[in-house]
Amino acid sequence: MLEEQEQLAVAGGLRSGCRESWARLYDAYSVDVWRYVARLVGADAAAVADVVQETFIEAARSAMSFDSTRGTLWTWLVGITHHRVASHWRQAARTARLRKLVELRADEVKHWLDAGETVSQPWKQQELAEFAELVRATLAELPAEYASLLTVKYVDERELADLSEQTGSSIDAVKSKLARARREFRTRFERLSREPTQSMRE
Repeated sequence: MLEEQEQLAVAGGLRSGCRESWARLYDAYSVDVWRYVARLVGADAAAVADVVQETFIEAARSAMSFDSTRGTLWTWLVGITHHRVASHWRQAARTARLRKLVELRADEVKHWLDAGETVSQPWKQQELAEFAELVRATLAELPAEYASLLTVKYVDERELADLSEQTGSSIDAVKSKLARARREFRTRFERLSREPTQSMRE
């Protein structure tokens, strides 16, 4: 994580096309970007690599859009990353695949959503894989700041202080945003898991 002055220097270098600033951005954030993409895309290493590459290419093209008064370099970069992940999930084949997962049992999922607990029922491996895929797709539908907070807090198990530093927000603000993110996740997850396909209606 870069300090505030370093972020400003890197941002200025990106705007002027400085290769050193580009390398500094990659060195400072690539690991977190890879981790975030992997959390939302899954075990497909080639797809993860493609999304990460697209993210940094888009970042280079849109460097002029970074505004330090609106957030940190990480919040700007995660917005770009999330946009690329969402594009990945919007592909027709993946959308059709997701809508076949409506057989997931919402009552079991509710324990996980409400209490952060593991699923109590001993699902088969395939069912667990489908559950994970549906969770990733739901995260990809969320606003970038919500998806990032949820994955970093509950999957990477980072402390609130880390999230505060990463986003440039107070701990109380992070707590409040996490609560809103959980509510939004629950709403979208339940909608997506109930959405029937044409074939199932027939």
